[in-house]
This record gives sequence, C-alpha cells and structure tokens, in this order.
Amino acid sequence: MKILVINGPNLARLDIRDSSIYGDLNYQELQSLIENSAKTAGFEADVRQSNDEATIISWLHEAADSKIPVIINPAAFTHYSYAIRDAAELLTSPLIEVHLSNPMAREEFRHTSVISGVATGTIAGFGPNSYVLAINALKALLG
Repeated sequence: MKILVINGPNLARLDIRDSSIYGDLNYQELQSLIENSAKTAGFEADVRQSNDEATIISWLHEAADSKIPVIINPAAFTHYSYAIRDAAELLTSPLIEVHLSNPMAREEFRHTSVISGVATGTIAGFGPNSYVLAINALKALLG
C-alpha cells in the first residue's frame, strides 16, 4: 500500500537548522529513514517536500482523490494555514500530523495547530522517530 508523506517549509534545510531542535539528520537521511521504515511496515512511501502552500494543497487533493493515507509535517503552516487544514479535511484515509520537535515546548505561537483538529492523530517531539511512530500508527490503523 502506498502512503504519502508531506513535509512543509524549510524541512529540506535540516542540515543548517538548529540541531538541538530538529536533530542531526539532513533531509536526504530523513527521507531514507522514512522510506526504509515504511518498507519494513509493508508500505511504499512517496516522500515529498515543498515550501509552497498551494503545492501541499494539491498533494492533499491528490491523496483525497486516491484515498491514500497521509503523514504530514506541515511545519510553520501548522499554525495558520486554514487552506491546508481544509484540504486535509477532505481525506477519508487516515491523516497523521507529525513534528520533529514538541511545539508545546516551544514558543507560544507554536502551541496552536489548525491541522490537528482534522488529523487522526498527532505525534510530536521524538525527532525523526516521530515519522517512524506515525508509520507504525498507520499500520495499526489500517490493519
């Protein structure tokens, strides 16, 4: 089964971001971790990253039309993109929101997620393992 993993703004720049918050992996290493973890769980992961809100919305529409489960790290869009939230709400397959860091342990503006209200669940604060946990959660949800 195919799953779609969507990564939002600045995640392709992990190698130059604060490693105490985002970990030590670069984006290619994160992508490999996701793909390998998905394969182990019996999934084929289509891992994508965009800094563009419209692109992410199009990918969510594609997943909704194809009934593909989604793992999404909306990054900064988490806190204010009602357009991404509305696109995510169209999904009939599971949607898991992930974050490398724990937004609740960070700046106050990060404490609100407009996405989590339409997500099946949220996993945050476990670094790259947040994605592994999300993959395992999808496997459990989908049987």
